[in-house]
Amino acid sequence: MTAASPRRVEVINFGCRLNLVEGEALRRAAQAAGKFDLVVVNTCAVTAEAARQARQAIRRLKRAAPEREIAVTGCAAQIDPQGFASMPEVGRVFGNGEKAHAFARPAPRVDVADIFTRPQPPPPAVESVEGRTRAFLAVQNGCEHRCTFCIIPFGRGVSRSMPERRVLAAVETCLAKGVKEIVLTGVDLTAYGNDLGGPNLGRLVKAILRTAPALARLRLSSIDCIEADSDLLEALASEPRLMPYLHLSLQSGDDMILKRMKRRHSREDALRFCRELRRVRPDVVFGADLIAGFPTESGAMFENTLALVEDCGLTHLHVFPFSARPGTPAALMPRVEAGVIAARAQRLREAGEAALVRHLAAQLGRRLMLLTERGGVGRTEDFTRVRVGDVAAGRIIAADIVGHDGKMLVAARGAMH
Repeated sequence: MTAASPRRVEVINFGCRLNLVEGEALRRAAQAAGKFDLVVVNTCAVTAEAARQARQAIRRLKRAAPEREIAVTGCAAQIDPQGFASMPEVGRVFGNGEKAHAFARPAPRVDVADIFTRPQPPPPAVESVEGRTRAFLAVQNGCEHRCTFCIIPFGRGVSRSMPERRVLAAVETCLAKGVKEIVLTGVDLTAYGNDLGGPNLGRLVKAILRTAPALARLRLSSIDCIEADSDLLEALASEPRLMPYLHLSLQSGDDMILKRMKRRHSREDALRFCRELRRVRPDVVFGADLIAGFPTESGAMFENTLALVEDCGLTHLHVFPFSARPGTPAALMPRVEAGVIAARAQRLREAGEAALVRHLAAQLGRRLMLLTERGGVGRTEDFTRVRVGDVAAGRIIAADIVGHDGKMLVAARGAMH
């Protein structure tokens, strides 16, 4: 969550990188419309906890500055507009489909249309996010799938893609601003182009790298391994400017649980993907989303997920204890006890921490290329954090790695170029 201050248009973003990009578009639009003392809370609905945190933030913001207007949008607002409208702290609610014109015209206090019946625009062409070292470019929105634990399609609607020509134009704008790394993001990024009849994500990546030779780094956000196309795999194998880090939406390592989740891949699909990509790109590093304690998950099923950390060679884990989301099929399935869920989530986190330590230890003595960020840190090509000290943000430097603290690498002082 980002912080707010009075007399300005502030956007509090929860959840995914797509919200981050859309939040920046909202901030710019509100400023252009002459808004002041406005806070836009851009909510997430991936879990019930995410919606609860948004409500807490709204109450806290109003207590801190009662004079500020609070507008609420995002997936949680799209799914439960009346719930947010009933909060006395909230002045206005608008849906994801209304973000594009939220401040361009007069609108009712609650402006949320059915996201499946109203035609939705492609993602906004916002090329950078204020205060960020790298640029995030949303090229896809929405999702055609219906995973049983997920409410997001009802907040985002069907899949829509930004046309290639707009993507390439946005990349050029980024380069003109001095951006050195661009991250392509979306709700279901590997579905890019399906609604346009092509190109697919791999062809888009190739087009960006071909037409933007000055771009130093191109990175992908979370992808679905079963949807990765042959062009994307070829680009990963042959394009050094396409960064060797992929965050995979795996969720489970057990085939029965994957079926009950209505995922589209099997355990073997995940193993094969990681194995084949590592063969053609040996420096690739994988992260993953994993859910602990999905309904009906037995101890043996959980062990299959735990083993996936080693079997796929995962390094960066996002572990989610299962949280029933009202309105999803999984919320009606027989649940695992809360204490068991917590214990399994902890074991997954510990496995992830151990895997990260092994990865960090393997980097000692190497010279790595970093993109520096604020706060005295940088990111390697495989997205590992490095403590670099007092170095200006937005530089690509070579750094000698001399240590780690279990969470990030440490670069030698005076050994950066």
